[in-house]
Amino acid sequence: MTENITDDAVIPDPRKESLIEYPSQFPIKVMGAKTDGLVHAITQIAEQFDPTFDATTVELRDSKAGNYLGVTITVTATSREQLDDLYRALSGHPSVKVVL
Repeated sequence: MTENITDDAVIPDPRKESLIEYPSQFPIKVMGAKTDGLVHAITQIAEQFDPTFDATTVELRDSKAGNYLGVTITVTATSREQLDDLYRALSGHPSVKVVL
């Protein structure tokens, strides 16, 4: 016997399914031009999306030539929407080159 799919059937969108369990600690790597205030700006953005963000957990790594700085922040992820908004805000900063 074959089942008929009606217009009322809901087919899950695999792009919306998440492998992340919320809430969870979620590391984000940000690469940017090594400028005064870059780390402060990144931590301020993180605090906007995670009020429990702990700036003492920030990890820094200079590029070989010293022109760029890698900044790893760990936020408490509460939803995909929160993470998407955080990625957009970080990517929109003028000194940020890459957000992973």
